[in-house]
Amino acid sequence: MANLLSKLFNYTTSDVPRPRWNVLDLITYINHGHIPTLITCDIDLTWAEDLRIQLKGVGQRITVTALLLKAIAIAQRDHPDTRTGWTPGGRLATFRDIVAGFTVERFIGSQPAVFFGAIDNPDTKPVSQIAEELKGYAEADMKDMEHLDVQNRFNNMPWLFRKLILWAGREYPWVRLKYMGATFGLSTLGKFGVKCLVPPCVTTSTFGVGEVEERAVVKNGQIVIRKMVTLALNFDHRVIDGAPAARFMQDVRRLMEGGLESYLQPEIALLAEKKLDSAYLPS
Repeated sequence: MANLLSKLFNYTTSDVPRPRWNVLDLITYINHGHIPTLITCDIDLTWAEDLRIQLKGVGQRITVTALLLKAIAIAQRDHPDTRTGWTPGGRLATFRDIVAGFTVERFIGSQPAVFFGAIDNPDTKPVSQIAEELKGYAEADMKDMEHLDVQNRFNNMPWLFRKLILWAGREYPWVRLKYMGATFGLSTLGKFGVKCLVPPCVTTSTFGVGEVEERAVVKNGQIVIRKMVTLALNFDHRVIDGAPAARFMQDVRRLMEGGLESYLQPEIALLAEKKLDSAYLPS
């Protein structure tokens, strides 16, 4: 009898760690009712890698994530459906300001927890500034990053109060903008060797980024080695149909494969001028 009981109850139970409540609330409450639909594409990063080398030459270290946030934000200008949310009353709310949302893993004590960073107006912001803000979210003290500090304090609020705010965020777009203004989301696990990621559809347009890797691809009838990345778009089919979502993804790909150049040339020229000026300053 003792052996039977030990087999039946051969497990342990524990409470959900409080630092995880942040992401669980978004998945459970904000994601409620979404009809997630997935499309993927492979992006040739040859141009992007050349750009990163060029920017490094003028003193700026830019990540692929920073370029992706810039490209997605610019594409959202021409695809307002991708920054539109579904309200419980069946009406659609299109957000005017573009805000990049992205996941940030931080440790609360010894517990890893997912938080959500936000960068305002990445479509018009210099990519070097986007890179600096990303670095701040990854490295700065939690208390120095207001967006992260608010989420961490929210984790420790009473259950009923938290659910009230989440309910209001779903019902009223202005409440959502105050606490979660992202018009698109991005999550990457590429540093762990993951080829493709399909994150929960917590915004109407949510992207997953895989590992940047060398692959054999066919270009102009020839097999060549190129740095490639797989980008996944998980979108809410209540708001966007497949073809518009595919056109949105097509624009992001075009921008990442060279279309960003015209948007970044003024910034690159300014950075080069600053570096040249600094070279002539007395030491």
